[in-house]
Amino acid sequence: MRALVVSDIHGNLHALQAVLEAEGDRFDTLWCLGDTVGYGARPNECVDIIRERATVTLAGNHDLAVLGTVNVERFGADAARAARWTREVLGAEQEAFLSTLASTATVGLVAMAHASPRDPVWEYVIDGPGAAIALASVPDAQLVLVGHTHVPMSARSVGDRVTGGHAPAGREENLDAAVRLFANPGSVGQPRDGDSRASYLVVDSDEDRPVRVEFRRVVYDTALSAKEIVDAGLPQQFADRLLFGM
Repeated sequence: MRALVVSDIHGNLHALQAVLEAEGDRFDTLWCLGDTVGYGARPNECVDIIRERATVTLAGNHDLAVLGTVNVERFGADAARAARWTREVLGAEQEAFLSTLASTATVGLVAMAHASPRDPVWEYVIDGPGAAIALASVPDAQLVLVGHTHVPMSARSVGDRVTGGHAPAGREENLDAAVRLFANPGSVGQPRDGDSRASYLVVDSDEDRPVRVEFRRVVYDTALSAKEIVDAGLPQQFADRLLFGM
């Protein structure tokens, strides 16, 4: 089985479409690690695609802020403004779908959380020690998938040793019974690792055991998505970030 794993779409329809077009019919299931909305100008369309196609969808902190489940005052001023705008334009069906979501899920030996298994909504895992804590939080999982940071990352655990860091496009991780892996696909709609291409990964499994993870990127029309953000009256910085992957 092949799972296409996306996260942090953030209302960027053109980035999401580019990922799906790049992969075509070469995957069996779609997993979304949260933050389908926030920042971007096309939240309803992104929710509709994920609602229709994903078999696992998690709630991220921006999704929850739009729903009013978490306080937008925890965000910076511009992010809070974007959450309030999204709340105003989000359709009733899309809101209802987001309200059904949890921030964690498990499929076989794969554990998923938006931010981390220890704190699924807010914690940022950015290095090997953080990955070690995340892996220890779900000892029965061979693969732990999270989003939230907008930076693709992988960290391998073999015995008591955890090593890893930023995962560039093309990085492959092969798993056997002795290896556990922490992986973050990065962001589809708001990458922040200096690469403007939409970021995601694929997971190949043998029955319920993950055996391979590959990090991938795809070019999309960043200028068009940026223009839509500006035209919607959303903060300029969210448009500018798309052009530089920052």
